[in-house]
Amino acid sequence: MSTGYQSVLLQREGAVEAGGVDAGVAAHYGAPTREARKLAEGQAIADLSHLDVLEIRGADRQSWLDTLSTQRINTLQPGQSTQTLLLSVQGRVEHEMKVLVDQDRLVLIVEPGAGEALEQFLNSMRFMLRVEVNNLSQTHGVLAATRPIPSAGALTWIDPWPGVAPGGWAYSREDHPGKDRPWLLHVVAIDELEAAVANEELAGMMAVEALRIAAWEPRFGAEIDEKTIPHELDWLRTAVHLEKGCYKGQETVARVHNIGHPPRRVVFLDLDGSMHTLPSTGAEVKLGERTVGRVTSATLHYEAGPIALAVIKRNVDPESVLSVVDGETSYPASQDVIVAPDAGQVAGRFTGFLRTPPQG
Repeated sequence: MSTGYQSVLLQREGAVEAGGVDAGVAAHYGAPTREARKLAEGQAIADLSHLDVLEIRGADRQSWLDTLSTQRINTLQPGQSTQTLLLSVQGRVEHEMKVLVDQDRLVLIVEPGAGEALEQFLNSMRFMLRVEVNNLSQTHGVLAATRPIPSAGALTWIDPWPGVAPGGWAYSREDHPGKDRPWLLHVVAIDELEAAVANEELAGMMAVEALRIAAWEPRFGAEIDEKTIPHELDWLRTAVHLEKGCYKGQETVARVHNIGHPPRRVVFLDLDGSMHTLPSTGAEVKLGERTVGRVTSATLHYEAGPIALAVIKRNVDPESVLSVVDGETSYPASQDVIVAPDAGQVAGRFTGFLRTPPQG
């Protein structure tokens, strides 16, 4: 979506506009924690019309995106959804795409402002193939909910998180909190946004982020920096097919997964609620006096209180109590492991979830 976009739904009573990457839609409509609860219960929907939307048409569209990205695309049938990444030669995440297979096209949903760069890259890789890339961000947006929105039409991306897709691998435990949050993105025309919302109750981006962080799901616009590899965020679950053919960055993906460890790991932080504030994005995560990572997202959850995601060094003891330091304020923080410290080095292990050979 272009800079300066303002959703028509900001005219709703109580709407307060979000800032940063989410500018143009509501942060909340007057009661963010109540909105989050309603959103979780399926009694509200969220305006994500600032997200960018692209389409790929042409006979070679699925096989072409399959060769470029980390996920298996060419076997998907109309109506199916997936998530995929574009990596650098070093295996670092450059783009994340939510992919929906329509009858005669692929629909891609990406972060606000990311559509133009993605469009340029995809067009640079067309060569002589029968593909056409169109940026629909000026005319189309997204409505989100934890259940279908009948008035928003049938063009719906269903979040695979936190399932383990075919060819994927779980770096986090089996009792994953994300299983409690289904997530559906409905692609709608901007000029039909009000009609698609109809009389539904609305929830703002603060509610969306509260549910996402509680579900341990990484966001490209938050948990990513210039060094991020998929393993660090547990994205091998949903966005990487470990058995597909060559794509840029595959060597790093295979090497770290089979014989190495990701240098960092995303972690869930339960913050001290007595501070009555939240740390800002980028706040230092410390173990004693040593900085071991940074906060990537923080929110106030309607049940859990203040929570955050952070990316920290892999070898930080999971039992350690950390502190988040933001200016003069220090927040005690307990860890909940998402990516296990021993993630990787699966070559020679038994098939299954991070199992190691028996000792002795």
